[in-house]
Amino acid sequence: MNGKKYYKFFLIGVIAIGLVALLFVSLTQKTTAPEVTFTDLNGKKISMQSLRGKMVLVNFWATSCPGCITEMPLIVETYKRYHAKGFEVIAVAMAYDPPNYVMRFNQERALPFPVALDIQGNLARQFDNVQLTPTSFLIDQNGHIVEQTIGELDFVKLRKQLDQAFIKQG
Repeated sequence: MNGKKYYKFFLIGVIAIGLVALLFVSLTQKTTAPEVTFTDLNGKKISMQSLRGKMVLVNFWATSCPGCITEMPLIVETYKRYHAKGFEVIAVAMAYDPPNYVMRFNQERALPFPVALDIQGNLARQFDNVQLTPTSFLIDQNGHIVEQTIGELDFVKLRKQLDQAFIKQG
């Protein structure tokens, strides 16, 4: 009888250790950004692979989205502040956004980073099936998604993350 009890406790212990190990791996494993290629308004192609080594913000937005319009100047400011250190922004206009609206918005605001059209919605689908705007993905130098934000960005938090990434890099 003691052998059966010992075996039972041993088995429970092994299962518990296995579950803790599985939890640790799932919490520490980072999602890799999809290997997509963006095409900016000038027809230039930008692959996620070509952005490796840089911190990247992929921002899904629309000209009809009030939150997107509100946060865009702050994205521009953040881009200007960190671009020389290795920060890139790709602004992806949603499939339902008329291309001429996107081009006008880009011209009027003189956005300093690439703006891509997602006419077929393929980019949004590959980035976790984005439906709501704004939705942003912060991607580290190794191509891992560090954070996904649905709604307006917390720019204090974003700048802190960028500062930390560039301190580690420097």
